[in-house]
Amino acid sequence: MSEGVFRLKHASGFFAAGTEVRDAIGLLSDGGFKVFVYVCLHADRRTAQLRFRMAELAKAVGHSTRSLTTYLDELNRTGVGAVYRASNQHELGRIEILDRFWPYQKEAGDSIVDPEQALYVARVRDWFLEQACVSSTFGAADEKQAGDWYRAGISIDVIGRAFLLGCARKYVALFNRQRGSPITSLQYFVGIVEETAAMDLNLNYWRYLAARVKKMDAQWRAQANFAPAREPKTAETK
Repeated sequence: MSEGVFRLKHASGFFAAGTEVRDAIGLLSDGGFKVFVYVCLHADRRTAQLRFRMAELAKAVGHSTRSLTTYLDELNRTGVGAVYRASNQHELGRIEILDRFWPYQKEAGDSIVDPEQALYVARVRDWFLEQACVSSTFGAADEKQAGDWYRAGISIDVIGRAFLLGCARKYVALFNRQRGSPITSLQYFVGIVEETAAMDLNLNYWRYLAARVKKMDAQWRAQANFAPAREPKTAETK
């Protein structure tokens, strides 16, 4: 072998690890980076995409599905990848490694989303799931709705304010026992986003509302956590 010439032991099954992988190391946790590397090794080289089922991917990377959910959220949040989860266990989800972290040239038109959309959707998801009045896993329909807002040019500030307004109304309803069910879908906010976009309120109002929602969120969590459990009925109490 000539000096300076390197040969692969295996001509297939390898991945070009350069500056893209180095950049990912600095953004991801150990678990998130492990998922990233697995996806890189198994994704289609032309599209940077991998189709997956949660249980199978969790087993492949040696994590629980709960931990895997955290790491997939991390890929979205950091802009390393765009994750589209399946709406049920029988369908396949998709993961795409975004351009900055993918060393190969992608085929035009095959990308799931652009990096800005991925960050937008991640922000929407984080805001949506952080409230105690929300009970959701942010499924495929929610990701599609967030993408629709992005493509419609709805600013992220409008989305954030719509969430404040919608959650405030939901907390009031929950406290008053008018409607006992939590928010389960972004569909709840569709009309509120349109309403908020048409509002012309100063910043002080939204600051006030944010403080109110934070307080109501804390009250609802405390009420849920410390509500006394019902004692089982006995022969004397039946």
